[in-house]
Amino acid sequence: MNRRRFLGLGASVLGAGALAAVAVPSAARLLGEGRPGRLLTSGLELPPPFQVPLPVPPVLKPVGGDATGDRYEIVQQVARLEILPGVKTEAWTYGGSWPGPTVVARSGRAAVVTHRNQLPVPSVVHLHGGHTPADSDGYPVDLLLPVGSSGSSGAMAGMAGMAGMPGMDHHAAGKSVTGERTHTYPGHQRAATLWYHDHRMGFTGPGVWRGLAGFHLVHDDEEAALPLPHGDRDLPLMLADRAFAEDGSFRYPAAGDDEPGVTSDYMNGVLGDVILVNGAPWPRLDVDRARYRLRFLNASNARLYRLELDPQPPGGDALVQIGSDGGLLEAPVAHDALEIAPAERFDVVVDFSRYPPGTAVRLLNRFGSGRTAEVMRFDVSSRQVSDDATVPEQLSTIEKLDASAAANTRDFTFRRSRGDGWTINGDPYEPGRDIARPALGATELWRFSTDLHHPVHVHLNHFQVLSRNGADPGPYDAGWKDTVDLRPAEEVEVLVRFTDYAGTYMLHCHNLEHEDMAMMADFVVE
Repeated sequence: MNRRRFLGLGASVLGAGALAAVAVPSAARLLGEGRPGRLLTSGLELPPPFQVPLPVPPVLKPVGGDATGDRYEIVQQVARLEILPGVKTEAWTYGGSWPGPTVVARSGRAAVVTHRNQLPVPSVVHLHGGHTPADSDGYPVDLLLPVGSSGSSGAMAGMAGMAGMPGMDHHAAGKSVTGERTHTYPGHQRAATLWYHDHRMGFTGPGVWRGLAGFHLVHDDEEAALPLPHGDRDLPLMLADRAFAEDGSFRYPAAGDDEPGVTSDYMNGVLGDVILVNGAPWPRLDVDRARYRLRFLNASNARLYRLELDPQPPGGDALVQIGSDGGLLEAPVAHDALEIAPAERFDVVVDFSRYPPGTAVRLLNRFGSGRTAEVMRFDVSSRQVSDDATVPEQLSTIEKLDASAAANTRDFTFRRSRGDGWTINGDPYEPGRDIARPALGATELWRFSTDLHHPVHVHLNHFQVLSRNGADPGPYDAGWKDTVDLRPAEEVEVLVRFTDYAGTYMLHCHNLEHEDMAMMADFVVE
C-alpha cells in the first residue's frame, strides 16, 4: 500500500481531522491485521477447558408432509440453559435449545417451516444460504410479532428507535404478522451446510448473541453416493463467542433499552471471552481413530478464527476441505489451518487415525489470545474400529460462471461513516431503497471493496470468487460462496447468477454490529 492510498484510507476511516490528530503508527495499528471487534469480558469465574462433553443439536422431526415436502414447527421461546457448568443463563431460543434444532432437508423436496414467536420481542427468520422466494427470505422489517401483539402499532413498538427511518412505516406495517409465520424453502439447491438465524433490523446482533441460531442441512443424491464420513462421524460444529455477567446472564453492550446497535466502543464488533461450540464452553469429544466430517460454522457476531489442530498430524494437511458455503467443492483442498469469518461454513474431513491412540488433539484459534486461543479438544480413542470412509479426488462438477457473459459490473464499497454507523456506497441502509436491479436469469460481476474488515453476504444465490486485488482467489475462496471475507483495503470480484425468484433481497456485512448499524442494502431481482 503506497502512502497516498494509506492516507486516503485513513481519512475514510477516521475522518481527515482525526487522522491529523493521530500518529501514523496509531493508524497503522488500526489497519494492522484488520481483525475487528472489542473484547467484552465476563463477570464470573470461567470454567476450565475441555471438561464439558460436546453436545450435538437435536434433529427436528417433521410434523407432517406429502409427496413434495415436509412440514416443521419451531417455537421461539425464552429458556434457562446451563451453558456454563452450574450456572443458568436466560436465552432466546428456537425450540428451547441453543443451537436450535437442526432441520435436515433433501434437495428437490420442500421444507415448510412455521415459526411461532413466544419471545418478548419481534423476530425475523433468515435461512442463511437458502435459495428461497423473497417472501420467505427474512427481509429485516418483515417482523414476526410475539403472540398477543396487535397490528402495525405493535410492529412499530417492536422497532423502537427506528420508527423515524425512511420507509419504515410502510414496510413494517405491510409485511408484519402476529404470532406465526410460515417459510417455504423449495429445496432447489445442492447439498450444503446452511443455518437459520434472527435477522431483525437493528437487533440481529443481540438476537443471535442471545441464542437465535440453528443448523439447516441439505442432502442430495450426489453427496450420498460419495464415501464420506456419515452418521455419528458427520458433526455440525457451531462456533460462537459470548460474555457472561456475574449472575450468568449474557452480557451485551446494547446502545440502550430498545435502541438499535451498540455503544460506540463496540461499533466495530463485539467479542466475547468464552468460546462455545454447539453452545458448550471449550468442549471435548471422544473420537475413534477414523475419518470425521466436521461442518464448521462461524456463528460469532464479529470474531474471526484461524483454526488449527495441535499437534498437527505427521505430514500436515490436517484439515481436508470438501465443502464451502454452497456445498461440495470440485476437488478436496488440504489446509494446515483454516480462516473462517462470521457466517462462513467450511466442511472438512479430519483423519484421526493419523494420531497415536490416546492423543489429545486441541483445536486452536490462532487469531485468539489467552482463553480465546483454544476452541475444543478431540480425545483419540485406543479402540480398534473399522472405517470405510475416504475422500475422493473428484467430489463434484461445478459449472464455472463466465465473466465475459456478465450483463453488468457493479461496485459496492463498504465503509465506516463519519458518524456512528457503517455504509454501502456511502449510504446507510434504508428499507425499500434498492442499490441494484439485476435481471432474473442474468449473470453479473459484483466488485466489493472495503476500508476495514467486512465479511460480505449476498442473499438468494451463491456466487463464485473471481479475484482478490486483481489476482487469483484466496486459499479459502473455492467453490460456491454466499459470504466472502474481505480484509482491510481489499477488493474482491465475484460472479453471481440470479435464478428462479424475483423480488427484494439483501446485500450486507455479516459483522452483526456493522449490519445493525446500517451496513446493508436492498437489491431487486426483476
